[in-house]
Amino acid sequence: MTEAAQKQPIFLKPGHNAGDLVESYKWKILREEPGLVEIDAHLPKHLLNPRKQLFGGFTGTYVDMISIYTARSLFADADEFRWAATVNMRIDYFAPVVGPRFLLRGEAINDGRTTCMIATHFTDLKGNKLVYAITTMRKQ
Repeated sequence: MTEAAQKQPIFLKPGHNAGDLVESYKWKILREEPGLVEIDAHLPKHLLNPRKQLFGGFTGTYVDMISIYTARSLFADADEFRWAATVNMRIDYFAPVVGPRFLLRGEAINDGRTTCMIATHFTDLKGNKLVYAITTMRKQ
């Protein structure tokens, strides 16, 4: 492993079932600040439909992962954030997600006392909108 690869932070360490499914430990964090996360993700072959696109049923896993990570970014102290439960998720599909890479952006739209609302954007590397999702998370 190169020195640059060793310094690259990973999204989620291996060992989380949903994270392992989408291979989030291979994602590249492009930007992270309170209420905003940008990720360069890849599309694993085992998540493809027969047309070689992201199978729509797995889209929610990506949305949930980005929503949780974005909610976590709202806390300056990681120990303050214990857990977030997804209470609502709406996904709009504009175009197929094809690989090998695509971009994910999580943005906090509203940060309330007990809930927060997160927008998740999927775009291709040219900036074309692929998927948009809104998630309401209950902070615990």
